[in-house]
Amino acid sequence: MTKPSVVVRAEHWVVPQFHFSVQLSPTPTAIPGSGALQTLANGLAGWALIGAMVGLVVGAGLWAVGAHAQNYQQANVGRRAVAASLGAALLVGAAPILVNFFFKTGSGIH
Repeated sequence: MTKPSVVVRAEHWVVPQFHFSVQLSPTPTAIPGSGALQTLANGLAGWALIGAMVGLVVGAGLWAVGAHAQNYQQANVGRRAVAASLGAALLVGAAPILVNFFFKTGSGIH
């Protein structure tokens, strides 16, 4: 660790400032149990996709029944459920790409 420099502010408080740099290099195999954590993440993504599929089927059913019964509120609820389910499936599929993109973008900031 480097030697701290002292800064005196107008309030006469002494605040040490350390000048050093840290680095981050994500390595999933660096700690024990990372394989189990990856398996858990894959399982959770699978459950999320199953939930999205169930939401899609139920939403489509509500949309169809509401449209045929001329119940516009029920049809709107079904339409929103379909859109939310499709959005959830899109986010589950894109999650690794989004996380990697934002990490690489953040690590490129100097």
